[in-house]
Amino acid sequence: FSLALYAVKVRAEAMQKASEAVPSGMLSVIGRREANYKFACLEARKHCESLGIENPVCEISNYLFPDSRVIAGHLQALEFLQENARKYYFTRTKMLPVSGAFHTRLMEPAVEPLAEVLKSIEIQKPLVCVYSNVDGKKYMHSKHIQKLLVKQVVSPVLWEQTMHSVYERKQGTEFPYTYEVGPGNQLGAVLKKCNLKAWKQYNHVDALEDEEAAET
Repeated sequence: FSLALYAVKVRAEAMQKASEAVPSGMLSVIGRREANYKFACLEARKHCESLGIENPVCEISNYLFPDSRVIAGHLQALEFLQENARKYYFTRTKMLPVSGAFHTRLMEPAVEPLAEVLKSIEIQKPLVCVYSNVDGKKYMHSKHIQKLLVKQVVSPVLWEQTMHSVYERKQGTEFPYTYEVGPGNQLGAVLKKCNLKAWKQYNHVDALEDEEAAET
């Protein structure tokens, strides 16, 4: 457990350093069905090039649920998308309170430090099904986990696709009970958008509330 936390620390520090290298961020977007997020990102990159920015980054970094994405990249690109939201059929845009464009190629400087620390850690095959949000599929073996944990730093989070994989069932099969543990119920809200039938078996457990009840 301590080794895993050390790897998390190395990853976080490397990503923070990468964030400080370029003024960048993340933009939460909800769009109408007509929205073409990739085309919007392309035009935002062209806008950055017109400003003299070389190799600008603006791409989808999180697939949350149908009609919801997080777009990350240079701040100028994200500002362009906010200013032209109606043109791209975005109904809502909101800058996220983060310091960088996570899950994009702007995080490439963080790849090597994480890869190095993972080489020194023994990773065992999971005892239960664990899914990677890099490809929305189950981890197969230790080398597979190591490879995808590194790739995840610069790859979009396929949360919506992962939800479909986790809750894929034969017709007539009951959905499992789902528990979200911790503050807030954002993941439950996303599940409801992705799979309403699975969400009906969802429960939220607020760890802080349980601690307060135990103290009283």
